[in-house]
Amino acid sequence: MNIQIQNLYNKAAKPERLIIGLMSGTSMDGLDIALCSVKGFGPETDIKILEFKTGEYTNEFRTKIKAIFSKEQVDLQLVCLMNEHIANVHAQLINEALEEWTYKNEQIDFIASHGQTIFHAPKSLHKLENYPNGTLQIGDGDHIAVKTGIITLSDFRQKHLAAGGEGAPLAVYGDFLMFSKSGENRIMLNIGGIANFTYLPGNLNASEIFSTDVGPGNTMMDQFMQKHYHQFYDKNATVATSGKLNETLLSVLLNCDFLEMDFPKTTGPELFNLDYLLSAQKQSSTENLKPKDLMATLCHFSAETIANAIKKCFGNEAKAQIYMSGGGMHNPLLVKLLKGKIPQSNFLTTADLNINPDAKEAVLFAVLANETLCGKPIDFGSRKGVPSVCMGKISLPA
Repeated sequence: MNIQIQNLYNKAAKPERLIIGLMSGTSMDGLDIALCSVKGFGPETDIKILEFKTGEYTNEFRTKIKAIFSKEQVDLQLVCLMNEHIANVHAQLINEALEEWTYKNEQIDFIASHGQTIFHAPKSLHKLENYPNGTLQIGDGDHIAVKTGIITLSDFRQKHLAAGGEGAPLAVYGDFLMFSKSGENRIMLNIGGIANFTYLPGNLNASEIFSTDVGPGNTMMDQFMQKHYHQFYDKNATVATSGKLNETLLSVLLNCDFLEMDFPKTTGPELFNLDYLLSAQKQSSTENLKPKDLMATLCHFSAETIANAIKKCFGNEAKAQIYMSGGGMHNPLLVKLLKGKIPQSNFLTTADLNINPDAKEAVLFAVLANETLCGKPIDFGSRKGVPSVCMGKISLPA
């Protein structure tokens, strides 16, 4: 047997595995690096976060990603080069984190890398006949494995596509394993660039679970702040809080086919972006609104789409245990609006479940990797968009 295959087998068979989960989202604020201790698999998964940090991206690196991000036409040579460049930067950030945490690379069993999404193209968005669902994450796993010396699992979304899914959202798999609780219906709400949630029934019936994107979370607000205020995001919702909601513009923003589609569904910045806002302004004759009023309206737009999605599932008087994660949970205006729109629901964070909410997405990929290495596909029944598969390609370091 090849020594690397033997090494893979031995590590997968360990009673406790050290797995680094990585996440770099559409916000591109940095690389979330979560060092996890994982025991067991499936419903018996026991995961603990040993260390967590966000490796910061330089402005130059972020600009390079944006040059190929969420655009229908890009420089193909640059896409090719960035596949390697992103992986090399991620490997460097991992090595630096391990040194900071005083771990040796050889102590780590596996890396689970989401990569960097540069385009997401489900059929519902591209609407091209005779073409399948598509998504593309770059940041090659072989480069990370070689540069760190650690077996790396990557490119998780492709198996989901191959099995009939849309490549997103994948949170349903990790949420089921980490957060299901008998007797309590839970909503795991992640407010990233795009907002999504997973419904976890208290009866623990996997066939009833689903995960879905619901619409914009932070993506439009962040894009607006970067263009008009030269700030990465609206810290503490300072700008949005100083503005006023424009009901006319909000009404047009909410008039979107995607928002009326049944669950599960998936979307991205390819739809919800500043062009979408500009189109809505033209339709509503609100081109002369003050920037702060536009920010306030965008925040209301995100809150309305999230609240409407939850009401669609659980009724206008929705009573749910909602556990938040993602950057949007730090936006005080967004959270205040959500609480006002769903007053009978209880808003918590995954910190109440012993998982750092900022680390949750990175931990998810550690869980997905663990299932590929040690578990088996979870039977989600015939539910649309949730194929019963294990995900992740395996890259050996030599």
